[in-house]
Amino acid sequence: MSSSPEKKKEKKLEEELPSTPQPNPTPSLPDELLTSCIARLSRLYYPTLSLVSKNFRSLLASPELYKARSLSFRTESCLYLCLESSSDSRWFTLCRKPDKNKYDVSKNKSTSYALCKLPSLHSPPAVFSGLVSVGSDIYNIRSSSNVSVLDCRFHTWRKAPSLPVELMSLSACAVDEKIYVAGIHGGSLKNASKVLDARTQTWDHVVSIPCSLTRRGALNMRSVCIDGKPHVATDDGVVCYNSQVGKWELGEAKMGSFRFSDSYCEVENVLYSVCDGTLRWYDGEVNVWRSLEGLVGLPKFLPGVSVRLCDYGGNMVVVWDKNMLSSGEKKILCAEIALERRGVWEIWGGVEWVEHVLTVPIGYYIVKALSAMV
Repeated sequence: MSSSPEKKKEKKLEEELPSTPQPNPTPSLPDELLTSCIARLSRLYYPTLSLVSKNFRSLLASPELYKARSLSFRTESCLYLCLESSSDSRWFTLCRKPDKNKYDVSKNKSTSYALCKLPSLHSPPAVFSGLVSVGSDIYNIRSSSNVSVLDCRFHTWRKAPSLPVELMSLSACAVDEKIYVAGIHGGSLKNASKVLDARTQTWDHVVSIPCSLTRRGALNMRSVCIDGKPHVATDDGVVCYNSQVGKWELGEAKMGSFRFSDSYCEVENVLYSVCDGTLRWYDGEVNVWRSLEGLVGLPKFLPGVSVRLCDYGGNMVVVWDKNMLSSGEKKILCAEIALERRGVWEIWGGVEWVEHVLTVPIGYYIVKALSAMV
């Protein structure tokens, strides 16, 4: 009788990773030592290692492993991607797959990346403006007031305290383990603001954005943290919340043009976005949008292409899609960009790698890319 496809896959992985330590291969290798060894590996390798055996899967999902990673200062930024279709939500994480044919000798490392689907989870629906990462958690805040949390250590969902009010629309961002949510009430169309303390898991009231700064019921809101303050861009301009005095203030109007798409992120206090197919940046010192220089090897994004940006440990990850109409599929492509500030007026981007990391049915679209510290 022939072996099952799963057994063949496990056998192939064992051949490709001959030096991978097996759980308790001899009585002389204690669990603590094995955990310590695995904790020192980049988490990019964990999805591949989880295929080796059930014991490995148990080890990689153990609290002891992540305690060891924290104590040995091995926590790192891990990329997550949310995709949705009309029927379900899917979550993926970036991993490095074993591929002997793709090796960058100059950098002495594999250059083959892929997006690995998280284990079968009942993932709640998500929208770009309601997804926020804090530490090792990704919060999914929905206008219905439901709040779910993806624990990126164990890839499990849990419930968080519900938003105190139901909102017709909302936008959220995180500042110092506090999640600021701005939105509008569905019935009254009044502005509303709340803040969730991720450490205490409690909601607090924040004074609403006054109508003198933005008209009541502004539906098109986008939030981002700049200079340690939550900024909300609407059709009327930009406002920021000053927690020291407990009030909303006018922000720089020039900054607000990023709100027209979901192709933006903040990296080390600089705001990046995609405009007319190219990357640009803004910060409070320059107070003007400027093109990101360099980017050799990164394509210009055509109209209709969905692009998402994400802070990835001080670098920036760019994720975009490419429809293949002939096959009814969609390619997901990804690039990592190293950012270098040159004086006040220039930021250069060096493309570290660009790869096709996933193929999905054409009905899926990219919701958001986020990074979590794991």
